[in-house]
Amino acid sequence: MIGGGITGAGVARDAAMRGFRVVLVDQHDLGSGTSSRSSRLVHGGLRYLETGDLRLVLEANRERQILLRIAPHLVWALRFVFPLHKGDRLSLWRLHAGMWLYDLLALFRNVRMHRMLGKRAMLEAEPMLRERGLRGGARFYDAQCDDARLVLATARSAMHHGALVANYTAVRSLERTAGRVVGAEVEDRLTGERATIRASVVVNATGPWADRIRTMEDTAAAPLLQPTKGVHILVDRSRLDHRDGIIFLSPIDGRVLFILPWRDLSYIGTTDSDTAESPDQLQVTPDEMVYLLRSANARFPSARLGLEDVRNAWAGLRPLLADSAAATESGRSREHAIVAGPGGMITVVGGKLTTYRSMAREVVERAVRELRFREGRPRGTETATDQEPLPGGETDDFTEFRARGLELGVVPESVEHLIRHYGTESAGIYNIGAVDRRLLRRLLPPHPAIEAEVLHAVRRELAQTVEDVMVRRIHLYFEHADRGVAAATRVAELMGRERGWADARIAAEAARYVEFARR
Repeated sequence: MIGGGITGAGVARDAAMRGFRVVLVDQHDLGSGTSSRSSRLVHGGLRYLETGDLRLVLEANRERQILLRIAPHLVWALRFVFPLHKGDRLSLWRLHAGMWLYDLLALFRNVRMHRMLGKRAMLEAEPMLRERGLRGGARFYDAQCDDARLVLATARSAMHHGALVANYTAVRSLERTAGRVVGAEVEDRLTGERATIRASVVVNATGPWADRIRTMEDTAAAPLLQPTKGVHILVDRSRLDHRDGIIFLSPIDGRVLFILPWRDLSYIGTTDSDTAESPDQLQVTPDEMVYLLRSANARFPSARLGLEDVRNAWAGLRPLLADSAAATESGRSREHAIVAGPGGMITVVGGKLTTYRSMAREVVERAVRELRFREGRPRGTETATDQEPLPGGETDDFTEFRARGLELGVVPESVEHLIRHYGTESAGIYNIGAVDRRLLRRLLPPHPAIEAEVLHAVRRELAQTVEDVMVRRIHLYFEHADRGVAAATRVAELMGRERGWADARIAAEAARYVEFARR
């Protein structure tokens, strides 16, 4: 299994739960590509109604309900408002019809039914919205997620069922026997060591890198992907002072955009533009940030956001299927495709985070057919990936975990942070802190992350570098004003305690993170 993003992790989990032996490798950290640079939404696909993708909306609504159930700490309901202003390309009656269809495709089992709002009700809901030209709109419900930690939880569930998972392990070439792909030569990018992994079936789930891996199998392989670039920016939430998630139409080009809450921050997104940029060197440009700022300012005029107000930004490549019939980048299909190359390697491309679980099931079914055809293998047991909770999601009642944290003296903000990140696994972090109460201290106040999380990340979550911890495990990189630079040395010290690093290595790891954050 090549690729440790959400799709690869989902495939590994599904296959391992069927009883197959699975090895998952990624050239970087798990989820460090597109899967941790998303819009952080598990959504029913309201905007896909415009393109007529009713099947995708139906599937997304079903998968959203499943993820809310099996990962309640990582996927949570979020209330939205959709204001419409004079000049918007969408009329109120079309929005109303779309909302009814949206609830219908959710089989009327959404978190709550939508409600149409007049101008006055919309301003009561979001007082800072631009009043001039406001016609009204709708209130509806969708779901938000912690994308990076959802990848980790899915990969760790696969490990629980016997999968072997290795990050920072790059595929350098594919192994062949009689023209068939039967494994890969891999390199440990931290040590330089190389090894060969044999496999009956190789799956390529590398997202925007998929075509690059396919050329290892077939140098003449025609590209399957036409990626689009999605940019998001973070600003202080107080500047916009919004209460709910906001979905709106940009007055610049009519594109669907959103403003979403994230602790005391808001993130604004997303662009959706074709790009030839490499996924290894993706950059956020000032023009892209200005576009998002201008669009937000048009709907929240008192915010007066400028480039100097951008706290952080991220960009990801959506590995979308090439679609010459699409009129716009936003209109390009979010469907996925599963193809087999001349050497038998299975590649999955396209799709979206929300439907990763069902997409993974299809990939494993394809692999099972290959195994039966080539080796006469049995089908494998049926999986319950829609029933078994992800690690930390065994319950949605975290009362006893809140009480335990407060009893140990953890500040309330940190208790809520731990529950949101780890769910029931917060108990394991409390246990680390109970042995050494100093580990219950916050790493960098006022951010709620505590020192014990670093040890948990190394012991249980495959964290190899300070960046892994700061960016994708505890999110200090995104949520602290200086990207958590002041905590880099302490994080490196804690990691060094677990890894047995010498003082020079600890200093080097901290310095590497500081350079990464400043760059």
